[in-house]
Amino acid sequence: MKIRTISVLLFLLFSVPIYGQNRIKITGYVRDADGSPLELVVVQVKNTLIGAMTNEKGFYTLSTTPADSLTLVYSCLGYTKAERIIPSAQSDMQLNVQMNYNAFSLGEVAVTASRRQVTTMESVDAGKVRFIPDPAGGSIESLVVTFAGVTSNNELSSQYSVRGGSYDENLIYVNGLEVFRPLLIRSGQQEGLSFVNPDMTESVSFAAGGFEARYGDKMSSVLDITYKKPEKIEGSASASFLGANAYVGSSSGKFTQVTGFRYKTGRSLLKTMDTDAEYDPAFIDLQTYMTYSFAPKWEVNLLGNIASNQFSFTPFSRETAFGTTRNITNFKVYFQGQEQDKFQTSFGAITLKHTPNEWIEMGIQASAFNSREEEQYDISGEYWINESGADSPQDTEESLSPLSVGHYQEHARNRLRSSVVNVAHYGSARIKAHTLKWGMTAQFEKISDQISEWEKRDSAGYSLPYTGQHVRVISNLYANHTMESARFFGYLQEVFRFRTRQGLFTLTGGIRGSYWAYNKEWIFSPRASAGFVPNANQDLTFRLAAGVYYQPPFYKELRRVVREENGNEVVELNGQLKSQRSIHFIAGADYAFQAIGRRFKFTTEWYYKKLDNLNPYTVNNVKIRYYGENCAKGYAMGADFKFFGEFVPGTDSWLSFSVMKARQTIRETTRAPLPTSPGYALSLFFQDYFPGYQRLKLNLTGVLSGRLPVTPPHSGYETRYYETSPYRRIDLGLSYMLAGGTDAIMDRGLFRHLKHVWLGVDLFNLFDIKNINSYHWITDINNAQHAVPNYLTGRQLNLRLLVDF
Repeated sequence: MKIRTISVLLFLLFSVPIYGQNRIKITGYVRDADGSPLELVVVQVKNTLIGAMTNEKGFYTLSTTPADSLTLVYSCLGYTKAERIIPSAQSDMQLNVQMNYNAFSLGEVAVTASRRQVTTMESVDAGKVRFIPDPAGGSIESLVVTFAGVTSNNELSSQYSVRGGSYDENLIYVNGLEVFRPLLIRSGQQEGLSFVNPDMTESVSFAAGGFEARYGDKMSSVLDITYKKPEKIEGSASASFLGANAYVGSSSGKFTQVTGFRYKTGRSLLKTMDTDAEYDPAFIDLQTYMTYSFAPKWEVNLLGNIASNQFSFTPFSRETAFGTTRNITNFKVYFQGQEQDKFQTSFGAITLKHTPNEWIEMGIQASAFNSREEEQYDISGEYWINESGADSPQDTEESLSPLSVGHYQEHARNRLRSSVVNVAHYGSARIKAHTLKWGMTAQFEKISDQISEWEKRDSAGYSLPYTGQHVRVISNLYANHTMESARFFGYLQEVFRFRTRQGLFTLTGGIRGSYWAYNKEWIFSPRASAGFVPNANQDLTFRLAAGVYYQPPFYKELRRVVREENGNEVVELNGQLKSQRSIHFIAGADYAFQAIGRRFKFTTEWYYKKLDNLNPYTVNNVKIRYYGENCAKGYAMGADFKFFGEFVPGTDSWLSFSVMKARQTIRETTRAPLPTSPGYALSLFFQDYFPGYQRLKLNLTGVLSGRLPVTPPHSGYETRYYETSPYRRIDLGLSYMLAGGTDAIMDRGLFRHLKHVWLGVDLFNLFDIKNINSYHWITDINNAQHAVPNYLTGRQLNLRLLVDF
């Protein structure tokens, strides 16, 4: 018995070290797509109970037995599960992994729901915004407009306002490169396509304020787009009443490319407006993004874009009824003439990227933007304004009381040429829990601008403005300028993450500086944010952000209209104009929870923006005309709320609500609201499917925003301003999968090369609400002005076909 006991002890004594000698150790770091360490990632040997968890630095270590092949599984809430196969696990090794943000399917739109938002950047993976009913033809901006704090009052335009800021205060980046818009566009009908191609888009990040120092000098928001790098051949083609799109992507190991073509015509949609006209819009866009890894640690990227927007408009007549039910005013006009506009832009960029190791990345970029813009029109009209009472039939001559009869003529020959060239260096380095980013850019601009426009009006046979002595046009404008300038800017920022007993902290701080040779101005912009995830309740996230945000003037802001002694108006460039400034203070929180077995998240942000050195402006449709002076100050304050979740099982939707107050004081005497501050906004994105039949999907978007201030033409807020009616709109889309997935037909003929075939129908402006975007102003013999509303598009049906391959 004693010998047997000794034998067992000897076996255990010797077997333990032998067992230990037959194990290997696997260590490594896990980081997200931004290169930041990921904590609480579960690392497990597949089909075993052997595992570990990463610490606050993203580091893990685990021990396992040697094997000919084993698979490690990496999983973390809010990120896509990753697997790594080790072909021969015979000795200790290090394995580093990058995890991508988790994307929940929204029928070709995916939204990051579970990722902790410790900064003001909101992430959206919108690779294909194809099922969203969008009168603008399908754009990323149509999704952004449904975010909290973002408003738009024109369905024909991709431009938007954020927390009371103007359209010009929003940054747009594509693959780290700032993109530019044409400058002469004055209406949504002219605008055409957004620069961003949704078919080519991999991911989207958006901040409504308080963004990092690595982003440029604008006062409101940043939209950061990343184009995809395909891993295999992919593509799609679609066609609808609004145009056609197609893209193809491919990969051959070292080389990847994605190329997209878009064509848009809004002819059918524009015909729902009050003006009976021959509309001939044609907008064409071709883009390509290519990458080539010519060495293990080197990569070169090429981004190219050519766009041609042509808008032809020949009006015949217009009839508009407006006013109250008891006091209806009718405006009728017969036209002669036409408008011909052309906007041609090209953009090219090349990036050389070097990654010496997994902690450091550096790159050099060069890009060039060129724009050729022409706007010309000669349109005259004979008009009548009549008033009818509530009890009188509106179609009889006896019921109509003439208010004004007259004639007007509008003329313009405007041309603008612009080119922007820049060369930049950027880099990032990770040192333990710190991530350092830096960059510097030299930018050179040349702009040539020629403006020649005038408007003549007469009422009852008298030219206006009527003086009783001589004839004058009511307005004219002339400019002939060429401007060349250089800008230099750079940034330095750090991200530091650490954990205490209270929770996980993320601190981001940086400074941005720039110099513009034209007005010889230096500006420095410090920015900082802090995020906190408490250990006590990791469903909560808190964040704070503050910073100084400048907006150096671009060419359009420099233009100042001056009236000469002879009554003519000319444009001069104000070389003393300085940057506008906005100081942001933001506090926000997220709460993630489950109810009725589904995921939900509630988000809120409260903000205050102190505005000074403002350059006031007026808005007519989407055309912004600046005072050209730093003569105002103001503030913007408010709160944004967003409720996100599975309102329908298996689909993600959200409801956003914003309330704001934004005011400005001009020349210390005039107090007025900011032109793009509606006071409140409610927006909805909702997705549904028929129970038990997911081939048929529904997408619905809705927008409700408050009144906006408008001024008569050629006048500012010092005289008077009016308010538009609230903007209200609901668009509905239905999509049916004709073929795809496991359907038997997918194994036959041409269908073998396809993934899905979708047929869709959209109903724009479901309730046929007459929204007002701007006014047409008529002057009578007494120089009194009448504001005739320009109604936007009415209800319209759109059919579309989409094929994936």
